[in-house]
Amino acid sequence: MSGPDRERSLRERIFSRDGFRCVYCGEVFPFEKLTLDHVQPRMRGGDDSPGNLVTACGPCNTRKGSRPAWSFLSDLPLERANFLRFATGVWPRHRRAVEEAVRD
Repeated sequence: MSGPDRERSLRERIFSRDGFRCVYCGEVFPFEKLTLDHVQPRMRGGDDSPGNLVTACGPCNTRKGSRPAWSFLSDLPLERANFLRFATGVWPRHRRAVEEAVRD
């Protein structure tokens, strides 16, 4: 599998894993309204592994921008709770960082 087919397959796996639900707002969307979000952005050392990827709707992904999830969620209690509830496939270190952002 190459290029676009590989990317679509990865997107399908992540969207399916997350129940086609944006892990930030908690809403369920059709496939074409969803994006992949890097919990730890690539520009900040994140990778394309499933443990660093979550399902996000376009508006939430745009709001998060290039910030790490813990930074984006530090002042958003509802979105932080949604992330901790729905982002079950992320690396444990990412979940810990989001949980610890609450305490700061």
